[in-house]
Amino acid sequence: MDFTQINAGALAYLGDSVLEALIRERLILKGYEKSSKLNKEALNYVTAVNQAKAYENIESSLTEIEAQIFRRGKNSSHLNASKSASLLEYKIATGFEAIFGYLRLTKNEERISELFNLAYPQI
Repeated sequence: MDFTQINAGALAYLGDSVLEALIRERLILKGYEKSSKLNKEALNYVTAVNQAKAYENIESSLTEIEAQIFRRGKNSSHLNASKSASLLEYKIATGFEAIFGYLRLTKNEERISELFNLAYPQI
């Protein structure tokens, strides 16, 4: 199957869960244990605004295919305005999530880890 042709919104949907799980795992490993504290801390990373910032950390490291997936995600027609982010931030966040969804489908866990570490060096 050619995973580059999967709907970008679907890739972003999957990528959102990939990022959420990685962030939760890292926070637990850092010593956060109570769900209320975990949820509060996770918001520092999972919002569209923060995902757009995280994208800036990986942009120059993307392969051509990853950059293509990002552009498709960013230009998805399903995008809705967010109350907490600008439309551009929301689009960038969607493209960012699409990359991680694509990498999960291609079973490229090493690349997921590499990009995640670049995107979120603080956790």
